[in-house]
Amino acid sequence: MTTLLWNARLINPETGTDDTGAVLIENGAIGAVMTDSAEIAAAKTRAAEMIDCNGKCLAPGIVDLGVKVCEPGERHKESFGSAGLAAAAGGVTTIITRPDTLPAIDTPETLEFIRRRANEAAPVNVLPMAALTKGREGHEMTEIGFLLDAGAVAFSDCDHVVRNTKVLQRALTYARSLGALVVGHPQEPTLSAGAAVTSGKFASLRGLPAVSPMAERMGLDRDIALLEMTGARYHADQITTARALPALERARQNGLDITAGASIHHLTLNELDVADYRTFFKLKPPLRSENDRLAVVEALASGLIDTLSSMHTPQDEESKRLPYEEAASGAVGLETLLPAALRLVHAGHLDLPTLFRALALNPAKRLGLACGRLANSAPADLVLFDPDAPFVMDRYTLRSKSRNTPFDGQRMQGKVLATYVGGQQVYGRE
Repeated sequence: MTTLLWNARLINPETGTDDTGAVLIENGAIGAVMTDSAEIAAAKTRAAEMIDCNGKCLAPGIVDLGVKVCEPGERHKESFGSAGLAAAAGGVTTIITRPDTLPAIDTPETLEFIRRRANEAAPVNVLPMAALTKGREGHEMTEIGFLLDAGAVAFSDCDHVVRNTKVLQRALTYARSLGALVVGHPQEPTLSAGAAVTSGKFASLRGLPAVSPMAERMGLDRDIALLEMTGARYHADQITTARALPALERARQNGLDITAGASIHHLTLNELDVADYRTFFKLKPPLRSENDRLAVVEALASGLIDTLSSMHTPQDEESKRLPYEEAASGAVGLETLLPAALRLVHAGHLDLPTLFRALALNPAKRLGLACGRLANSAPADLVLFDPDAPFVMDRYTLRSKSRNTPFDGQRMQGKVLATYVGGQQVYGRE
């Protein structure tokens, strides 16, 4: 079965180009990427199916690093079935799941259960991370080698920062010996404990417990020092403050194997969006100042920050309908990641190839995956989208079981028209 997607704007993050052309899909992989009209005409004669993209954008499917799916333990918030449908509708073809479930994904048996459930229920690729320490408690490292063999693509305790530096050093050393990637959450845990917002005048006016942006810088400094000791592979899940950026740049210049990510909410919202205690805007880390937001956007555009993800964190109504200080942190983002990220394009901060470098190419490269690119023989994981289509976000139309999106009621631009995984259409009009 060969399918030709033609008359498309090809967004190629690897070459940095945005050209009109076509993509030929053969046996679940990309058979050819063409911009020459004669080549495209020849391909039309041998394609079993032809799809006219009508000049819309065709890009590698998004690789979303850091998605929480609440199986096992909290299936009422999100299941692999609902998360998979949300991902497909958002142009996300590969989700990298976090291990902060109940119980934590810290044994090969639990990981195997997760992989089996995901393969049964989700129409997109699901690759799990495993916990770095048992129970994410920071006392004893997990069986990293066995978990790697069971299919773990990285190791993280998520927002449970390992407080014991010696335990973290040993875990990083062991991970280094196996070539495993460790995903850290840069925060000084004592300073950030109990914080609901970022410190400053706005936090004082609202009377909310706050944390200084320096807590992120201090957490990152510690992790960088340990990387110098151990030589481990490390990815910072979320950089959200300007103060952390010089330390990250120095670590890169010193040759450390470190990459960093940012969350779409921190790049498109700021601390003032909390307004009158709107709990859908309560995140971890908390939303930052506008100056911090702009600094991180610039770092993403320059390549200092590598990846952009949704940090999809479902919370049910009962968890959010509480006083701001007591409400659970987190927001869903699988379906809103692309239209929210396109705000950065429409505002002139990024072009589309640079955006998809952060959404698809870089996370795939960091995890050693073949997807995330428009290239011959790469998996045919693709998203077709209209970057200019306007709509008003209605959270009740989301496919996630939880609908805790901060974009509810907001005007947005950019709609996914079709999503392909392994050459098969998993979302869009027939």
